[in-house]
Amino acid sequence: MRSPFGRSPVKRLIALYTALVLAANAGLADTSGIEALKAGDMRKLNVHSEPVAVPDTAFQTFEGESLTLADYAGKHVVLNFWATWCAPCRTEMPHLSVLQEAYGGDSFEVVTIATGRNPPQAMKDFFEEIGVDNLPLHRDPGQRLARQMAVLGLPITVILDPEGNEIARLRGDADWASDSARAIVAHLIGDEG
Repeated sequence: MRSPFGRSPVKRLIALYTALVLAANAGLADTSGIEALKAGDMRKLNVHSEPVAVPDTAFQTFEGESLTLADYAGKHVVLNFWATWCAPCRTEMPHLSVLQEAYGGDSFEVVTIATGRNPPQAMKDFFEEIGVDNLPLHRDPGQRLARQMAVLGLPITVILDPEGNEIARLRGDADWASDSARAIVAHLIGDEG
């Protein structure tokens, strides 16, 4: 049967379905081009072949409010696990601050979580000493989230897609303000121009 709109109803449904699938997938991370962007410290970035679900384990804001990673749904997240006693964290954190300054907004955020025994005042002093004032002072005092995400050693940085899945992981410190790191984030959030 021919539709008055020039297409059969089946063809219109196929076209509608295709458009909906494309729209739904538009927000998914395109990790295929990341390998070509990895240089310097970013060569340590392990990009997963398939997204990995993350736990819904709660962690705390500096003020003690409960959050989960689901609270960041809709954004790409560079999630950094650190500690006040971690020397490489002291070197890395200002680079993460620069990345947040460059790309932070509706589609991207750097989230920092101090895991283990990190007294709140020591966390605050750590950030003040290194001149970081634009990153959150979240805490995972019992290391529940860190353990469930297999964080072994610090720092560990994980990249989450807007659906909250882990798509990449970097062990150890890295220059997150480097041209390579910036290119990777720009690629993920579609800001390559």
